Amino acid sequence: MPVTIRFATAPDAPTVHRFIAALAAYEREPDAVEVTVGTLASQLGSPRPPFECLLAEQDGAAVGFALFFQTYSTWRGRVGVHLEDLFVLPEHRRRGVGSALLRRLARLTRERHGARLEWAVLDWNAPAIAFYRRFGAEPLGEWTTWRLTDAGLRALADRDA
Repeated sequence: MPVTIRFATAPDAPTVHRFIAALAAYEREPDAVEVTVGTLASQLGSPRPPFECLLAEQDGAAVGFALFFQTYSTWRGRVGVHLEDLFVLPEHRRRGVGSALLRRLARLTRERHGARLEWAVLDWNAPAIAFYRRFGAEPLGEWTTWRLTDAGLRALADRDA
C-alpha cells in the first residue's frame, strides 16, 4: 500500500493525540500525557504553532506521525529540525511508513536550508536505534540531555540571584 504524507491541521488533533498516547504507552509512560485534544487543536490552528506534525496515511487512514519543531545552530548559523516524536501503529510497522516519514522530514529540513535533523531515542529502544542506524544516523555519545520540569523549573525561576 502506498504511503501518503501530509501536514496535520487542527481537525487532526484527535488523531495526533491518539498517537501521542500510544507512543507514551510504548515508552512505558502511559499516564504521562497531559496534553489534551483541545490544546493540540488550538496549537495546530494558531498563527505560529509551537510544532508541526506530519501524518502518514494508507488507504485514507492515519497510521503514523512525526511531530517536530524548528531549532537553531549557533555554530552553523542555520535552522534545524528537532524530531520530538515518530510513531507508527504496530500493525503498520516494517511496511515503509516510518521510513517515508523520516525521508519527508529530511527533505523538509533540506528545503528549509536546515543544518541538521536531530532527535532523542531511549537507550533501551533497540528497534528504534536499529531503524535510525539504517539511515546513517549516529548517537551523540558525548552529549547528555538535561531537563528541568515542574518543581525544579519553578524553584530556579523563583530563585533570587
